Amino acid sequence: MRLSIIALLLACLPVPSFGDELPVPEGEVLLTITGDIAHPNVGEDALFDRSMLMALSPLTVCTRTPWHSESGCFQGPLIRELLAAAGGKADSIEVQALNEYRAEIPVKELHDYDVILAMSRDGEPIPIREFGPLFVLYPFDDHPELHNEAVRFRSVWHVAEIHAP
Repeated sequence: MRLSIIALLLACLPVPSFGDELPVPEGEVLLTITGDIAHPNVGEDALFDRSMLMALSPLTVCTRTPWHSESGCFQGPLIRELLAAAGGKADSIEVQALNEYRAEIPVKELHDYDVILAMSRDGEPIPIREFGPLFVLYPFDDHPELHNEAVRFRSVWHVAEIHAP
């Protein structure tokens, strides 16, 4: 009984947020957000390391993707929360991969669906050879309408940068 009460109280605690100021990353930078942002932390950009990304209330999305033979449980921050932390107010964002592939994503879509920037799969960090370290992941199993060519092109893997014009 006592453990249940403690667990319930912990679940009610506020989720950590960065407020109006982003800390400077202490670890390896995994993501850079550029463009019209209100909360830069290094020059005019917002840089994030793994711990900063994980502090943004990571969500777990269990789904099958068009690129994996088996379903998996992916974890990472909601991209809309990531944009809010950086103070981005764009109508669309451009996501760029390590190999400079780019895709435009309407911000409305990030509010219509729980799109995450996946950082782990089944509890393990996603290695580069398996779409990591960051991967735009839509909840495909929860929304059959997401199984289309446009969404597949927006599901960028090897994400390095997000630009909010």
